Amino acid sequence: MPEAVIVDVIRTPSGRGKHGGALSAEHPVDLLASVLRALVDRSGLDPALVDDVIGGCVSQAGTQAVNVTRNAVLAAGFPVSVPGVTIDRQCGSSQQAAHFAAQGVIAGQYDIVIACGVEMMSRNPINYATNGLDPWGSAADRFDFVGQGVSAELIAARWGISRDQLDAFAERSHQLAASADFSSEILHGVDETIRPSTTVESLAALTPAFHTPELEARFPEIAWNITAGNSSPLTDGASAVLIMSAEKAAQLGLTPRARFHSFAVVGSDPIEMLTGILPATRRILERSGLALDEIDAYEINEAFASVPLAWLREFDADPARLNPRGGAIALGHALGSSGTRLLSTLVTDLEQGGGRYGLQVMCEGAGMANATIIKSLAA
Repeated sequence: MPEAVIVDVIRTPSGRGKHGGALSAEHPVDLLASVLRALVDRSGLDPALVDDVIGGCVSQAGTQAVNVTRNAVLAAGFPVSVPGVTIDRQCGSSQQAAHFAAQGVIAGQYDIVIACGVEMMSRNPINYATNGLDPWGSAADRFDFVGQGVSAELIAARWGISRDQLDAFAERSHQLAASADFSSEILHGVDETIRPSTTVESLAALTPAFHTPELEARFPEIAWNITAGNSSPLTDGASAVLIMSAEKAAQLGLTPRARFHSFAVVGSDPIEMLTGILPATRRILERSGLALDEIDAYEINEAFASVPLAWLREFDADPARLNPRGGAIALGHALGSSGTRLLSTLVTDLEQGGGRYGLQVMCEGAGMANATIIKSLAA
């Protein structure tokens, strides 16, 4: 069975997802095209050899509509023979793209494939209620859906996570990100979302972001401690990962940086939707045959501080291994790009820290989660 290896990873800086943000003037097609071009240029790869480009994007509307991945392939100057497809598994869209890409290699259907993602939240903010949209249909007859911020509050209540703990974790994210070296994974520029001056004291001044009297009546157990400061910000960004078979990499004289070890994807409760990371972690550990203490770094997406903190408590995991270069609270959460952005950071962290195995887990809208284990091949 072929091995699926990661030859290179790359991402744009994280831009604030609002008008005037560093990337907000970019077209999402061109932003994604920039990382696709850089990925093949850095490896010296003839793009005609790429069998497929699989991209993640959550808000596939407006400038991100009509298969943004295929359009980026064309904008990047790839031959027209290279196809592209865009998928939506909510926040895990590009992580799922990496799964599909690697699984295609393992199945022998791809030799070379790019997994990638893009999201321009400054152009396409995710707010169905404001836009007067109903994405649920008759599913709403079964579930009284809530936004992810409410789910984050439910998690904080269930695991007894206080406001001080949430804010301390947010401060940690910014401090770790500010001290990390992202130069090998970032295309150009710096992450606009990192705020080194963030402190627990400054975060304490922020008010709850998701509280309403109606929700308070529905969820009396919630203390309403999730704020803009202990949540990931609206973000613009794109990222990409070059994946191929180990045999093809050897034929091309390319040195793999990591290989895919295990995959998992699960569904979970769509109200407390962000807890899918727990069964996803259990499933991938069972499939991999690895114990959690054998894994050197954990990338658990910081959609909200309560999510990785609940994961830590549930698995009694080593906090020093969790998001050691900061997470989405500091580095941003450009939804469709986040999966391959986290994978880029995980590959780099294992190399810089001398780690062997890395775990990436992503909570997703409507109650799902993806989990990935990679093995670093750094000497």
